[in-house]
Amino acid sequence: MKKSVLLGALTVAGLAAGAAAAATVDDVKARGKLNCGVTTGLVGFAAPDANGNWDGFDVGVCRAVAAAVLGDPMAVEFVPTTGKTRFTALASGEIDMLARNTTWTFSRDVDLKFTFVGVNYYDGQGFMVPKELGVSSAKDLDGATVCIQTGTTTELNLADFFRANGISYEPVPIETNAEAQQQYLAGACDVYTTDASGLAATRATFENPADHVLLPEIISKEPLGPLVRHGDDEWADIVRWTLNALITAEELGVSSANVGEMSMEAGSNPEINRLLGTEGNLGEMLGLSADWAKNAIAAVGNYGELFEKNIGENTPIGLSRGLNAQWTEGGLIYSPPFR
Repeated sequence: MKKSVLLGALTVAGLAAGAAAAATVDDVKARGKLNCGVTTGLVGFAAPDANGNWDGFDVGVCRAVAAAVLGDPMAVEFVPTTGKTRFTALASGEIDMLARNTTWTFSRDVDLKFTFVGVNYYDGQGFMVPKELGVSSAKDLDGATVCIQTGTTTELNLADFFRANGISYEPVPIETNAEAQQQYLAGACDVYTTDASGLAATRATFENPADHVLLPEIISKEPLGPLVRHGDDEWADIVRWTLNALITAEELGVSSANVGEMSMEAGSNPEINRLLGTEGNLGEMLGLSADWAKNAIAAVGNYGELFEKNIGENTPIGLSRGLNAQWTEGGLIYSPPFR
């Protein structure tokens, strides 16, 4: 008797969890639009142009998910968030996902109850100083004033680094990257510290980028990636495997230029066939159309295309692939198999 009552309770709990898990994807489909949280503006990653059209590396992840779910990469409402407001926006349901150069940490996963679905950029915290300061190492920054965004891992890493090296600093708290840039250029702080990719992106917007140097120290691990709410497994799977589709596409040589032709009929590579929906039923497993991954790749390109277009070596930001090269090229970018 007790066993049947317990099983009944577990079944009800399971049904409730299933209903909760389906909520976000159902909401997105019913709304006909994805609400995606991004930064308030970081060139190369997420920034609006003069006409208010958003573009960037993180923006591409949002558009890929919209293409996969809704068949339309433009069906996205971009919601600018700061280091302080981003998690509240996600937890409250104001946004469906967050793609905002956000670091995957233990406490954000376990305590704040967010699910990080993968890493789209392996980063680390660095320091930028005016060249005229004559500093060549972060260990020479004793007594410096430091511009730092509040509510970030950057704030905590900075305290740890200075404490470990027995040096002091004076924090200059700021809310957004734009404010940090303004304060730094105005001389309100000697140093700006954030993710090294963010420093490169910020420096690229300066009138005289060569007047500013990135110091050699990288003082932390910052695995950046998109995240969703806990208890939303169906939605987490969709966002996770959309990112993985872009990564796998690069590995297998599928690009925005050839995906249309390759998806016309099954080819000789079974994994490409499964990825593009010409074989198997992976889309059905996600509750999406068979061409969900094809739509995502056609919309934003594969991972390598997205990287090179927005932040790569031929852009003003000029980032090399480094750790963000495919695993086959000695990097950390690696997707589980599509099978």
